[in-house]
Amino acid sequence: MKRHVLRLIVCMTVAALMASSTTFAGQISGELKKWHKVTITFEGPQTDENATPNPFMDFRLNVRFTHIGSGQSLLVPGYYAADGDAANTSGDSGNRWRVHFAPGLTGTWMYRVSFRQGTNVAVSEAPEAGESAEFMDGETGQIKIAPTDKTGRDMRAKGLLQYVGKHHLRFAETGEYFLKCGADAPENFLAYAEFDGDFKTDGHKDNLIKTWTPHVQDWKPGDPTWQDGKGKGIIGAVNYLASKGMNVFSFLPMNIEGDDRNVFPYTTYDERERLDCSRMDQWAMVFDHGNNQGMYLHFKTMETENELILDHGDLGPQRKLYYRELIARFSHNLALNWNLGEEINNATHLQKVAWAQYFAEHDPYQHHIVIHNMGDPHYDLLGKASALTGFSLQTSKPDFSQVHRRTRDYIDRSDAAGKPWVVACDEPGDATHALITDGEDPAHDNARKNALWGNIMAGGAGVEWYFGYQHPHSDLTCQDYRSRDNMWTQCAYALAFFKKYEIPFWDMTCQDEMTASEDDYVLCKPGEVYLVYLKKGGKVGLDVTSGQFRYGWFNPRSGDGLNELLHRGSANRKVDVTAPDENDWLLVITGKGRLTLAR
Repeated sequence: MKRHVLRLIVCMTVAALMASSTTFAGQISGELKKWHKVTITFEGPQTDENATPNPFMDFRLNVRFTHIGSGQSLLVPGYYAADGDAANTSGDSGNRWRVHFAPGLTGTWMYRVSFRQGTNVAVSEAPEAGESAEFMDGETGQIKIAPTDKTGRDMRAKGLLQYVGKHHLRFAETGEYFLKCGADAPENFLAYAEFDGDFKTDGHKDNLIKTWTPHVQDWKPGDPTWQDGKGKGIIGAVNYLASKGMNVFSFLPMNIEGDDRNVFPYTTYDERERLDCSRMDQWAMVFDHGNNQGMYLHFKTMETENELILDHGDLGPQRKLYYRELIARFSHNLALNWNLGEEINNATHLQKVAWAQYFAEHDPYQHHIVIHNMGDPHYDLLGKASALTGFSLQTSKPDFSQVHRRTRDYIDRSDAAGKPWVVACDEPGDATHALITDGEDPAHDNARKNALWGNIMAGGAGVEWYFGYQHPHSDLTCQDYRSRDNMWTQCAYALAFFKKYEIPFWDMTCQDEMTASEDDYVLCKPGEVYLVYLKKGGKVGLDVTSGQFRYGWFNPRSGDGLNELLHRGSANRKVDVTAPDENDWLLVITGKGRLTLAR
């Protein structure tokens, strides 16, 4: 059927729905603006977290949003929200049911509600599974969306971060491509004392509970809190990273049987089908604040110790419920990835494929999907073999020396398989040391040279830093991100460089073979832009066979050259250029023509 005919049918259907219904279901809240979080809260059956039927498994709220004019349509899952203010009341009962929507178009959106009941209906794929749960089932409404008014770091100014078939993600609103730098640790970021739940006193690694007290000072008036001032420490931790120019932090939403054992969405440690509504709402406040502070959210959905505990690794009802609830409660955030798991080793190929496919089919925003390695490289998931759009790389050398080579390996393999992966290094280094504190290593030379610039210059998407377990402020014990303040500064220099000079990294490829030195990285868009990273300084020969090029130096240690490149020059023939000293430097060459390099 022709595309214009399909669009006409959609528009006629929407118009008919509007004409036939005068009921506007649900209470709408939030800013009715493009890319902002719009929430619709419905009054449904009175129940509680422990009720029978189970409000999480035996009811299913879905809302279909359709844009009038374009015909764009998204099916968004909803969830049980207890009393509708559980973050503040600690409520575990009530009659509120909720859906969040991040509209990607201005104008009028029509919505239609499906509210079904029946045994395990929440994890059924059949649209008419079970039977009508009445209340808001079948009701319709509309919302009118204005343009966003946000600017700067706020993700609402940039729009949805999308996989676009390249090695970097792109923001839908601004069209800019994304490089990330930030914190991969602590993995138990959410093991926070001021979240609701008995996880703090249930006997499972209670000594690892966090207060985030060092970051209370970073909380600002107007920032979110709950229950008369709770949450300042963890909100302040997000603020601090953002203030340093970082744009990502990661966390495990479930570490049952793992290294920490204090983070899970359920009412108790042994529960698998009932969620803690108030704790989930408190998590949501942190994630929403991160989104608004320009932070990409890295959901590491599992870890190796618990990768098989839901349905023995199969895509059964428990795993479907876990994934569905993550999507329903948090997928409206604009920049995030679903990581199928940290150090996944024991799941079968078919299990991994099924996990990725669930997110691909059920996340209305089609967020980035990755998996993290330890022993298993997951090459079996390349290309059309899975719905993965990228890879979360872990390495194992304390000097970070594997990062560049292995990043390039995944990039090259994904190209050969016909589906470019977005490859980030989310655990550079080794488990024992990795990124140690400023007090132990103030310069972080190896981290900067081999990991940060190693990943980016291989064509990677950026770095998240792991904190080794044999050092202070480790992956389990860190509560103060200032322990790595010097590294955040160096990461900020790197991000600022690419933005300042409008380097088209998304169209550049790693071509280290252009020089003979093993200590060099070369990232280029041939004939236009060449970046040459010299770990130990030295001389580079430029041989211009046609056209003209300009060059200059950037200091990745100090950021010198951000305002204006150092020791600038031009070349329209052979010329040798020498780094300012024997430390690491980035040579930046731009122009039009043909150029070769010599070392």
